[in-house]
Amino acid sequence: MSILKIEAFSGLSGDMFLGALAEITNAYEELVNLPEKLHLKNVEIKITKVEKNGIACKHIKVIDNNDYMESNYNILSQSEHHHHSNTHMHDHENIIIHQEKHSHHHRHLKDINKIIEEATLPEGAKHISKKIFLLLGEAEAKVHGVDINSIHFHEVGAIDSILDIVGSAFLLDKINVQSAYVTDIRTGKGFAMTEHGKLPIPCPATKELLLGFPTYAGDVDGEMATPTGAAILKYLNPNFNIPSLIEEKTGYGPGEKDFKHPNVLRISLCKSSSVNHDNIFLIETNIDDMSAQVIGLDFQQQLLDKGALDFYFTQVIMKKGRPGLLVSVLVDEKDVSIISNFLLENTTSIGIRYYPVSRNILKRKIIEINSSLGKIKVKEVILPSGKKRLTPEYESCAAIAKEKQIPVAQIFIKVNAELNN
Repeated sequence: MSILKIEAFSGLSGDMFLGALAEITNAYEELVNLPEKLHLKNVEIKITKVEKNGIACKHIKVIDNNDYMESNYNILSQSEHHHHSNTHMHDHENIIIHQEKHSHHHRHLKDINKIIEEATLPEGAKHISKKIFLLLGEAEAKVHGVDINSIHFHEVGAIDSILDIVGSAFLLDKINVQSAYVTDIRTGKGFAMTEHGKLPIPCPATKELLLGFPTYAGDVDGEMATPTGAAILKYLNPNFNIPSLIEEKTGYGPGEKDFKHPNVLRISLCKSSSVNHDNIFLIETNIDDMSAQVIGLDFQQQLLDKGALDFYFTQVIMKKGRPGLLVSVLVDEKDVSIISNFLLENTTSIGIRYYPVSRNILKRKIIEINSSLGKIKVKEVILPSGKKRLTPEYESCAAIAKEKQIPVAQIFIKVNAELNN
């Protein structure tokens, strides 16, 4: 299981993701064989050494020779048109050729899924590929106000974009990503010409896919974040608060354009340190007019079910000398609204406050050991020094206490003594 750190200081696109992941995995030869695995004829992968502001990297370009042949066939037909008297017939032929070439880039979701399903790829890579295309389809459907099955992909339906996505999915499956983190994403600014005409940057589908992500335009005119890159990132579901990580390997995925800054996507393969620096939110509310019964076990279980990381209640003296209760809940940023609304709905509070807090978390896991009382679960914690600390889990001790009719306090004493020895 791996952790990815994604630095999008020059945006992100399908080929940039593919290039960075290929360097991390050193899987260039496998990518060259990808068209064959997808049963795509007259398609090749070209890998070129490039330099972006002093950074040496490799650009991966998909070349669809079918486009070249169709284009030449179209030109030939147009040439023949001038040498035949029956112009209407050849005009019609030219239109058909143009439509075939045009439809080559306009695949529906089911068409792309069929290509993926019939490929000789690992099931994990197929699943990731289809998930990314589903995210793209949902964004396009929402933007255009149509059913997802009616969406015909434009640029992302072309062979190069399909291979960018499937290739990235293949490498993500190979890495076996556990979690991902991302910096603020540079989108670029201005307008871009698309098959729908002139659209603002980021384009609507990209904008939809990046909702909830930290973004900024930057000072360069042009599209830096593409729908393909945004869909791959959305699939990874990254966290924006990057903790302390041990970076083991870094890859650079270059874009085709050159800017004053290095036009690359930098991805690092990481592992977590023993201490995890985490940024979360603390939600608080003061209550002095509610029965304590309301915040019993059922209320507390619902807090946990809705995403609370931890919570506690503190007795306080409120204005006018009233005894009250301070309710404090720790949550991830994405769950602030959910927990806030739950507190407002299920207590007498008429106001919630929340603010970001930082915490250090030691690596931990639950393991099962054999004790003189039987198998018991304990929490293994890695200290900053690297030493381990083992603590019996209450629920496990309580179960043994009930079974053997022994006070749970005695279970803790006995198990702790055995752990220390």
